[in-house]
Amino acid sequence: MQLLWVGDVDITELKGLIIPDYTVMEEHSIVVDGDVLVGNYSELGFGLIGNSVVAGEHVKINGNILSEKDVRIDLWSEISGDVRTKTDAYLGEFVNIKGKLHAAGSLDVGNNVKIDGGYEVKGWIIVRNPLPVLMFIFFYLMALLQMGKQEEVEKALDELFSDDTPAIRVMSIPNRTRMDLETIKTLSHTVVGNHCRLLGNIRARSLSMGNHVTLFGSIRTRGDITTGSWCTIHGNLDSSQKVNVGRNCRILGKITADSIIMHETARADGNLIAANGVTLEHDDLEGLGESDKKVFYGFIMLEDLSV
Repeated sequence: MQLLWVGDVDITELKGLIIPDYTVMEEHSIVVDGDVLVGNYSELGFGLIGNSVVAGEHVKINGNILSEKDVRIDLWSEISGDVRTKTDAYLGEFVNIKGKLHAAGSLDVGNNVKIDGGYEVKGWIIVRNPLPVLMFIFFYLMALLQMGKQEEVEKALDELFSDDTPAIRVMSIPNRTRMDLETIKTLSHTVVGNHCRLLGNIRARSLSMGNHVTLFGSIRTRGDITTGSWCTIHGNLDSSQKVNVGRNCRILGKITADSIIMHETARADGNLIAANGVTLEHDDLEGLGESDKKVFYGFIMLEDLSV
């Protein structure tokens, strides 16, 4: 299965590694408030808990998969734990599940699938090659067009191609990404949503982080690093270009970049090393009285809490 190819462009690569709001990395699992899309040849040292889970070819997941909706696992992928879904499961050829499969709905399974712990399926068991995700999406869009629902098709395509990241509810893991307790490594741009708790050192092309994020690790990129407000990073920031640290952030390490921009309320415990200097960003409060300043900071606090 090739996940969401359009021409010569892989959508998972186009949008990069996306970690949605309220994602939590625990010792054994990644808990996602939404769906999970795993690209081909990716290796995850965690299990996955989400609304629905789709894994591409040659994916390795070291843990359990728990899904409220469908689970789709494509050919030659390996799951070291159990797979549980409250609806249907779709397994491509040569999938290997080390644990047990539980499906409250039906099981659509390809040839040469191995389930070491057995299976418990309450619906139909159909032995065939499940429809690849690409074809599933293609037929779904064609059906919408035939029903005259062109606006819904345009909306779906806009969501796939849009660069806007607010209220994202899909964790998109690009091809050949590696994620475990020590490392989050991808060749793509990385977007981290709000209120996330992450484990591991991030290695990416560039990174944008939302508000109220806690990272137990460092960040190293070739491109820019940008953080939102109230973020805590238990490590270093290292970029070949620019680092922009937002309001009330704390970096428990050093920052190394070509240039550094820090809000006046942010703090770094280590050294700031920048070939083109460090810029301290101040709030523009010139001409405001004390009461106006209090109102300004009150709105800032409310905005941070509402995110």
